[in-house]
Order: sequence, then structure tokens, then C-alpha cells
Amino acid sequence: METLRLTLRPRSAFGTALKGDTLFGQLCWALHHRFGDERLKQLLQGYADGSPFAVMSDALPEGHLPRPTLPARFFDVPESDRKALKRRVWLPVTALGQPLSNWLALCVEPAQLLGGKSESHPQPHNSLHRETNTTGNGFDPYTMEQIWFGRDTRFEVWVVFDAERISANELVDCVADIGASGFGRDASIGLGKLDIDEYAQLRLPGQPGANAWLTLGPSAPQGLAWQAEHCFYQPFTRFGRHGDAAVHSGKPFKTPVLLADRGAVLRPAIYSDSAFCGRGLGGDGSLSKAMFETVHQGYAPVVGIKLPNQGNEV
Repeated sequence: METLRLTLRPRSAFGTALKGDTLFGQLCWALHHRFGDERLKQLLQGYADGSPFAVMSDALPEGHLPRPTLPARFFDVPESDRKALKRRVWLPVTALGQPLSNWLALCVEPAQLLGGKSESHPQPHNSLHRETNTTGNGFDPYTMEQIWFGRDTRFEVWVVFDAERISANELVDCVADIGASGFGRDASIGLGKLDIDEYAQLRLPGQPGANAWLTLGPSAPQGLAWQAEHCFYQPFTRFGRHGDAAVHSGKPFKTPVLLADRGAVLRPAIYSDSAFCGRGLGGDGSLSKAMFETVHQGYAPVVGIKLPNQGNEV
């Protein structure tokens, strides 16, 4: 497996958070439109059996990783500072050269990043009667949140891919298609636009002497071999729905899936220098009544980190 780093620049507000599993879903639609359904079916062969053709991370602030989801006892911080430090959610990549116990003090808040401040604003809408194209007899307003980013914001998305099945240039073209058409909710009215500023095939960063993985997106660790006492994560439930043409199927909602959110620290039974972890979900009709072949990305790119033993743990 090879690794591609995409540097993205938002060009509009967003209605959907840029998370890896959602990005993968839109990648599949982009592949369908650019190369056809048969090519997509070939790429998805073996997806739920540990053989993904591509694994996408969340969009991370440039030069940063998610803070590990670890108890405070792993970090050297004053007792009085712990509450304030909870807001520091992004870890500079340069911190990997230091012991894990120093990381929390080095993490930064979103507003501290150059142009990285994000804000959510409610956007007013109103329900329309589709036959008369009016509001009908009553005024039925509602609001939906939009995410706005600073002018100089740049994100990094890491893509682990099988170069024998799909090329880096094909992935870049498909992500460019996503950016041009719009990502996520309300793309049809101008949300979710983004540009690729640059891309490069690079190895994922890592810490010397690593024995655990830090995930860069939601993952499905269920059923795999872990040292459970050395695993820490925040549960995340994805209430998914189909996008693109499948939203008109009459059955747009998918079966909810339980994931470990980005920043999970997972220590496998036998550590290896892998670029991703987790498992593929679906492909057997379990996720969708509208599309039997539907899959969900339960994989996530990972960074190797050195997790210290605590107390009498082995």
C-alpha cells in the first residue's frame, strides 16, 4: 500500500463535516461517474475482507494530527490546567519527536491555527409545497447549520491506496471532481466546494519505537485482535444516508454503524508497521435496503506511536 497526502483549500461553507468515511463514500460516487460502475465494482472486490483499494482520513489542519484520546494520566500537565487543555485538540506533527507525555502541552486549539478558525452559523430555510412552489397556507421556517472556515485554512487528507488497483493521479482527479461538484449536504446550492492546492506521495509520519496506532479517521475495530487494556477511543455512531443519485431511491437511509472516532489509540495483539487499521463494513446487504452492495469505510489511516505502559501493566 502507498500513501498520498492531499492539501485542500475550502472555497465555500460546508454542510457536512469532512470526515474520512464520508469522503470515501463520495470518492466511490466520483469513481462511478468518471470510470463507470464496472470499474467501481472491481475496486470494491474484497473490500469487506481486509483488502481496501483506498482508505481516507479526516480532513486535518495542515501540519497537525488529532490529539490522542488518552486519559490525563498519560500526560505531564499541572492539575489546574487540565480543563483548559481539553480544548487543545490538534497535535503538531513535529511533536512526534518528543515523548508522548509532552504532547498535551504542545497541542493547540483550532483558533490558534493560521486561518484555521471555524464557525457554525444557522442558515434560514423555508418549506415549500412542491406542487404550487409556494409556502402554502402557512409559513414554515427552519434552520440548518453551515460550517465556515478562515480564509487561509488548508486541510490535509491522507489516502492509503493499492497502487496496483488505482493510481495516485486517478485519486487526485476524483477528489478534484468532488471539490468541483461540492461535498456533502446542500452541494447543489453551492456548499462543499474545495480545491486541491498540492499533493504528494509521502510516508505517513510516525514515532520511533511505536507499539500502537493513532487513527486519523473513524474506524471499526470490532472483531479484531487487540490488547484491550491499551486501547482508548471515543465511540461515534454514523447515521448514514445515500448520496448522489441513490438519494432518490425512496430508501435513502442506511443502517447506523458504531465506530471509534478519529484520535483513537489502538494497540494490536501483534504490532506491525501498517498504514491503516480497522475493517470494511457491508457489501452483503446489511447496510442498505436500496443498494445491496453498499459498503462503509471502517478503515482509517494510522500513525505509529509509542504508548508507555502504565503502572504494573505489561
